[in-house]
Amino acid sequence: MGNSCVTSAPVAPPVKIHDPVFLWKIYGFSALFQREALAAYSSTFHCSGYKWFLTVSPMYKNLGYGTPYVALGLALDRTSFKLGYTMNAMFVLSMYNHSKRNFLVFKASYKFDVKNTHSRKICLMSLENLLKSSEYLLDDTCVLGVEILQVDVCRSPKKKAVEVQKKFVSVQNLFLQKKEFTKGDYTWTMNNFLELDLKPSVSSPVFEIGGRKWFIRMYPRGDEYSTNSLSMSLLLHSSDELPPEPGMMIEVTLSILNQKHVPLYNLSGRVVFTEKNGWGCSNFIALKKFKDLVGSSCIVKADITIIGSSSESQIMV
Repeated sequence: MGNSCVTSAPVAPPVKIHDPVFLWKIYGFSALFQREALAAYSSTFHCSGYKWFLTVSPMYKNLGYGTPYVALGLALDRTSFKLGYTMNAMFVLSMYNHSKRNFLVFKASYKFDVKNTHSRKICLMSLENLLKSSEYLLDDTCVLGVEILQVDVCRSPKKKAVEVQKKFVSVQNLFLQKKEFTKGDYTWTMNNFLELDLKPSVSSPVFEIGGRKWFIRMYPRGDEYSTNSLSMSLLLHSSDELPPEPGMMIEVTLSILNQKHVPLYNLSGRVVFTEKNGWGCSNFIALKKFKDLVGSSCIVKADITIIGSSSESQIMV
């Protein structure tokens, strides 16, 4: 879904003409590449009536290039979009220069739909150059930004231009840890999986890790966005009696195990988690491959590591 890295293009010089709608301030940025080389996902922000999130890959390597880059990408939260529609979006991804008080920017565009929600990755700077620079990485803090320039939504043959309205800037602060992580895992065994396979979706019992309650949701025949694949996600169990808690950055791996509890297939991610969102994949594993791996019983395991906390605010403009 568009994972090319624009390494052959010249790096855009810092400019002052940039009006971000979202700022992601990451404190302890080096923790992202000192652990696993996973992309990190922000929580969602709102613009033009849609929900978006920013992704950063701290050690991205494009095919044919050995140098790791810090790469950014824009993603559309498909729960705010509709099947059968496409969106042509023009946007700017940026990194803040603390010394010059302006941004290193890269203008890009992408055609989104509910099955293609992630733009291609844009390489802003090599990791080596970032680590040498106190301009973009000050006290191990990196500030990333997004500006939405234009949004055109189309359902053939009609096309509608959506006005990009900006009343405030969403600011998300992410504080990463480098040690003393909270870890936990949960194993969900479904001995009657052939019966559960007939249901549209099934959920695991609620389990607790890090003082928070979680559950796994599976769509045995795929959700509305999948293509002949099993869908699975991790969610927080919310309580109507308590106010929403602050967000957190987690590393999560969802695995399918055999009867000896050896992983047969897994998927990992790094995401800012709140009660408003979950993490998973509509095309977690192809149904044919999944049925070849499991029989009448299915064992799923969730490994969760909490590596940081997150808070959000808004600045009126």
